[in-house]
Order: sequence, then structure tokens, then C-alpha cells
Amino acid sequence: MPGGSVTSVSATNDVERIEAPITWKAYFMCAFAAFGGIYFGYDSGYINGVKGMAYFIHQQTGKPYPTTDAERATFALESWRDSLITSILSAGTFFGAIIAGDLADHIGRKLTIIAGCCVFSIGVILQTASAGLGLIVAGRLVAGFGVGFVSAIIILYMSECSPRKIRGAIVSGYQFAITIGLLLASCVDYATQNRTDSGSYRIPIAIQLLWAIILGVGIAFLPESPRYLVKRGRLDKAANVLGRLRGQPVESDYVQHELAEIVANHEHELSVVPQDTYWSSWTNCFKGSLFNSSSNLRRTILGTSMQMMQQWTGVNFIFYFGTTFFTSLGTINNPFLISLITTLVNVCSTPISFWTIERFGRRPLLIWGALGMLICEFLVAIMGTAAPTNDNVTRAMIAFICIYIFFFASTWGPGAWVVIGEVFPLPIRSRGVALSTSSNWLWNCIITVITPYLVGTDKGNLGPKVFFLWGALCTACFVYAYFLVPETKGLSLEQVDRMLEETTPRNSSKWRAHTTFASEMGMTEKGGLAPEIVNPKAESHMGGGV
Repeated sequence: MPGGSVTSVSATNDVERIEAPITWKAYFMCAFAAFGGIYFGYDSGYINGVKGMAYFIHQQTGKPYPTTDAERATFALESWRDSLITSILSAGTFFGAIIAGDLADHIGRKLTIIAGCCVFSIGVILQTASAGLGLIVAGRLVAGFGVGFVSAIIILYMSECSPRKIRGAIVSGYQFAITIGLLLASCVDYATQNRTDSGSYRIPIAIQLLWAIILGVGIAFLPESPRYLVKRGRLDKAANVLGRLRGQPVESDYVQHELAEIVANHEHELSVVPQDTYWSSWTNCFKGSLFNSSSNLRRTILGTSMQMMQQWTGVNFIFYFGTTFFTSLGTINNPFLISLITTLVNVCSTPISFWTIERFGRRPLLIWGALGMLICEFLVAIMGTAAPTNDNVTRAMIAFICIYIFFFASTWGPGAWVVIGEVFPLPIRSRGVALSTSSNWLWNCIITVITPYLVGTDKGNLGPKVFFLWGALCTACFVYAYFLVPETKGLSLEQVDRMLEETTPRNSSKWRAHTTFASEMGMTEKGGLAPEIVNPKAESHMGGGV
């Protein structure tokens, strides 16, 4: 039967007893999964420096090494080549994230992450072996599929395993790991930039294999997501995993009550939007009214637009094109060092969110973060346009770019990932998170395709004026966060479902849980979850295993 050896589950109507107290074990087990952010960040960051390396430019374009200032000013990749090399990774991750949404429900969260590490490793090997445009593009495309797998499912895995009171901090650790990856990439690029052989770019590329091996091997020793096991009807295994994650015996009331709440919520969601076929598992993401804040359609729009807005902040302009942008200013002697400094600011600012996201909540961080970013971006644009060749103005621009990165790293960087892991109900969660992550990569791809044409000296040559665009888009992020982002702090994933049903984003911070799904779906006189809820019809159409 679907529940395995489980025939009854103890339940409660006390909203404070649906999860065990937090233990250090829970911290460490969930935090390790955040390591996936390192290879995501490193893979996104190394290309920034590689594209500015003299050997790589010479190899890709055939241009002779520059000897005069005039030659140095034009010694760069052509805009089309720059755009292709940078954006092809995002194209792969877009499709990888969508495929991962399917795999995560078929073979489980863990195996999907491990599969992503394997695919990513193949892409890294291809890139390392490259000596021309074709193979490095092919390698980045394949690696992109692997990054798509991991970036989508790591968020899903951590959200489903983390205790509710520290879920925001744990998932923020993923963004912190991304910044560590970016920093490591900058350091390696800085160390190899002056090499006059293929090691200048092959060393930064090959190091990525280490991150894939660490994550792939390490995740194999972690438990599967308990919510995935409930979705598959394997309640006995789900109870064992919850006990392991919460540091409690399986018979503990805490474990039983949390399991009962997950099961009851899952059955409630299936009763509202049945999931009968493979195609319905996707179409269910778009069911419901656009004007109903709890509908699946609204949640999908929230998740996908949240990731779109994160890209609209323009921060990846600095991390993808910072070296070439700082070079184009003409007043900076060592653009590699400035890029390293901006990455270091990113790393040091992100841990602030571990505390603020649980102290103040998701919604205030996103609102005030967008406000801080748009002010900095408009100031950079105005100063750079008014006095583009003034050394003091350039220093001020760099200072405000660092402040802008501080606002992003402590708010929108982690906040967007936290929210998309919380707003989807279990029946569509893997696909909802996958669609949201693919939206991130779609807009990442769009931005990386068009940016070289906006700022390239052989094309738009906007220079600092491009920050007018990022400032305008951050203004849209500010309005979006105020009107559409709900507050999910301190709620279980099941309570988030109820909150979205009963309130609006602007009033969500005032909402408090008042009942449990277990008590509403049915409890026996002895305090157990109703038998028909514990052992519903198996999801036989989904297939697969753990």
C-alpha cells in the first residue's frame, strides 16, 4: 500500500507542534546542500575574467597582442562572440531547469542533483579541451544543462528539508555559496590572467570539476526529501527521514505531527486540483484565476516573475561583464582587481541576510533592497554621463557600484531564491520551482545576449549610461515587491498555502496560523490522522523510485 508499513499517523490541531525544535544536525545537513551554489557561482563567474585574458582573446580572434594604447582599446572579443560565449550557458540552464522539474518527481531530488553533477562534469571536460570557439560553446551548453538541474532542485530540496524557523537562512546559504563561487573564480582568473599559454583559461575551467565531485558525492549521503516521499506515498520512509532531519525518534510526536501535516496538506491540494496524468502535472501549474492570490497560476507567475526581477536588477552585468566594462572606462589601471573587489563585497554582504531574512522577513528586504539599488544605479549613470573621464568621478562610481552590490547581496540575491522555494504547493512544487528557475536563466540569457551590444565599443557603446536602464528596471522591482510579494517568514510550507488562501501580499505579514490541515482533513477520536488520508490512492502514473 502507498504508506508502506505506516497504517496510522498521530496528528494535532496545535499549530505550534507541527515541527520539532531545531538541532545543529538539521543545520549541517541542510547547509551542505547549499554547496551547490559554489559551482553555480564559479561557473557563472570564471567567464568574466577569461574573456579579458590576452591569450584567450588572441586565440579566439587571431588579433595580434597589442603594443600601443590604440591597439589595447580595441583588443577585445567581438560583441557577437562575447555574447555567444557568455549566453550559451544560460540557454542550457533554461532547458536543464525545466527537465529537472520532471526528473525530481520521477527519480527523486537527490538523484536529480547527482545527475546534474555528472552532466556538468562532461561540459567542463569539453570546455577544458577546447582550443577554439566551437568546443567551448558546446561545453558551456552541456554544462548549462547540469547547472540547470542543480540550481532548480537544490532550492527545492533545501526548502523541503529545512525547519521553518531557519528555512530562510538556510536557503540564503545557497546564495552565499554562489558568491563564494564567484569570488573563487575571480581569484583564479586573477592568478592566471598573465599566463601566455592555454593554462590561462584551462586552469579556471578545469577547477570546476572539483565542485561537482564534492556536491555529487556529498549529497549521496544525505536523506531524500520527506515531502517527495509523501508525494510518492512512502510514508514509512518519510517518517524515517523526518526523524533523521529533526534529530527525533520516528515515534516522536513531533515527527508524527509534522508528517501528518504534510500528508494532510498534500491530500487537500490534490482535492482542489487533481493530478491524474503526466500532462496535468504541468498544466496544473497554470490553473486558477489570475485574481486569486492562492491559485496555482498566481503562484507560478509569482515564482517566474520573482526570478525575472532578480535578473532585472542588473547585478550580473557586473559579474559577467565587469572586467570589460571597467576596461572601457579608460581610467582604471587594473580592471581585474576592481572586479575582484566587487566580488568580495558580494561575498561579505550576503551573510547579513542569514539574520535579517528571519528577523525582518522576506518582503521588507525585497522592498528596501530594490530602493537602495535603484538609487545607486541612477547615481552611477548620472556621474558617469556627466564626467566620464574624471578619475575622482570614476572612484565614486566604483564606490556606489559596491554599495549597489551590497544591497543586492543582502536582499534580492537570497530573497528571490527563498520565496520561490516556499510559495508552491507540494503537487506542483518541483515543476513550479523548475519553471521559476528556468525564468531566471531565460532572463539571464536575454541579458547576456543583448548587453555586449549595449556596451560594446563596436556597437552601442553606452558605457555608464547603461545604468539608467538598470535603475529603471530596479524601480519596477520596487513596485513589484510592494504590491505582489507575500511574507512567508516563520511559516511551514503547509502554512504558506493557507496564508495565500486567506490574505493578500500587502497584509500577509499580519497573518497567523489558526488551525492545522490535519484537523481539517480529518482526525480520529484517538488523535490520529484519518485512515483514508494516510493511505490514499497511489500515484501510480508517476512511476520511478527513490
